[in-house]
Amino acid sequence: MSKIQAIRGMNDILPGQSEIWLYVEDTVKQVLKQFGYQQIRMPIVEQTRLFTRSIGEVTDIVEKEMYTFLDRNEESLSLRPEGTAGCVRAGIEHGLLHNQIQRLWYAGPMFRYEKPQKGRYRQFHQIGVETFGMATAQIDAELIILTHNIFKAFGISDSIELQLNTLGSNQARIEYKVALVDFLNGIKEQLDEDSQKRIDTNPLRVLDSKDKNTQSLLDAAPDFNDYIDEESKSHFEELKSLLEVSGVSYTLNPRLVRGLDYYNKTVFEWVTDKLGSQGTVCGGGRYDSLVEQLGGRAVPASGFGLGVERFILLLEELNVLPESIKSQPEVYFVAAGKGCSVAQFKLTQQLRDHWPNIHIISDCTGSKFKAQMKKADASGARLCLILGENELNEEKIVVKDLRNGEQQVVQWSALNKELKIILDK
Repeated sequence: MSKIQAIRGMNDILPGQSEIWLYVEDTVKQVLKQFGYQQIRMPIVEQTRLFTRSIGEVTDIVEKEMYTFLDRNEESLSLRPEGTAGCVRAGIEHGLLHNQIQRLWYAGPMFRYEKPQKGRYRQFHQIGVETFGMATAQIDAELIILTHNIFKAFGISDSIELQLNTLGSNQARIEYKVALVDFLNGIKEQLDEDSQKRIDTNPLRVLDSKDKNTQSLLDAAPDFNDYIDEESKSHFEELKSLLEVSGVSYTLNPRLVRGLDYYNKTVFEWVTDKLGSQGTVCGGGRYDSLVEQLGGRAVPASGFGLGVERFILLLEELNVLPESIKSQPEVYFVAAGKGCSVAQFKLTQQLRDHWPNIHIISDCTGSKFKAQMKKADASGARLCLILGENELNEEKIVVKDLRNGEQQVVQWSALNKELKIILDK
């Protein structure tokens, strides 16, 4: 019988790696808490029309990448390909948005059907941040500074670059699209295949094509700045000044458009040259029309998404993960002999009650002493507690330091006191 394997591009996170994930998630949560953001949790399955209305019916995500199926009621459902639309849906449904200020964050898996490669998977994880009710450049600056503080918390701010652009108002974007499509149709046969397809579906995406020949042809494209409205320009100038006084450097990228239809005004990405072609680690911007587009009253909004897998790849590449995140026990409890297992469980529970923050492994294999001691050495624990029949009869226990080999015999009643002395050294 053939083995059942995980779906390609949907990966298990194994012990040893999961500790890194916990460290990353906990560190990011602390920064979010510092800025006053609250967590929201949404389902991973939504009505398909939520994404066709928000992302756009002719985007690559909706046309090619969504996992979509009919349930038993013949209703079209999809695994979420991104988090913003679901967050907006939840906000509208539960009355969180109209005439309110919200700073929200979420974390979890997203799903897109595409060719798996390093840093790009079919099930991937994001930490998303969304804000509602604030139309100012100040909240755009806060989001970018928040991401900057996340990178500072991991010590990698020198290895990642902020790219910044403005898309102007929705009307300015529409007018620019008309001019851009006219230009692109004139050079269509010279463009790469993906860009040719995007002329009729999502022409702005041609601007961030990775094809070098296409990029050279775009030097003659209409200048987006010629179509940006004055209010958007003023917004963008204020944003840049706020970043500058906050010590956040940036690079202007006039071809940065982001991949989703709902963005307007500010868009940004944090990119690195340490991960090859998968260089975008975090990105976001404003989406002031999305709430109304999904059936709510008009509410200004902005946010970003941080790709967890890609971020962890960057941390590993830069070798900045601390050794302390490895999950190793402080104490390993070995017991063998008649009646010893009962006392082992009793003592272990007393230790865990007294030391709730200490990692204690109790050997439950039933192996002989020698085999258990090998497991204790392999565990990486600092101390080994050894209980045999002689110790059981005298209500004593051997405490062995696995680092220097020193050991002592301790009364059960004095065990907590002796452990404190040893662990405090």
